[in-house]
Amino acid sequence: MGTRLKVLNAFKALHKTRSAVFKDDARALAAARLKINEEFRKNKNETSEESIMKMIKMGSNVEAVLREGVIQMEHVGDKKLLLRPREGLLLENVPYCDQPRRKS
Repeated sequence: MGTRLKVLNAFKALHKTRSAVFKDDARALAAARLKINEEFRKNKNETSEESIMKMIKMGSNVEAVLREGVIQMEHVGDKKLLLRPREGLLLENVPYCDQPRRKS
């Protein structure tokens, strides 16, 4: 796959994740869009293949952190927050175990 295509795929993945993570939050959506576009524009004249690959790797790491580590919260009153986790974040909380669980 060409470098240009990899860069475009990273750009697209970041924007797709941004729209899923910050759904229904216009301020966060706009801020994330501006930041993503700013970073890609800032480095658009980069020609070093090694630097480009490092930036693509960093972009995919940022996308993973957004997807796996960001949870939306909303103020619903004084000292109250409404937590809105996405489907992918609702994982089973299992403590460490030396022996694997049996499948049922």
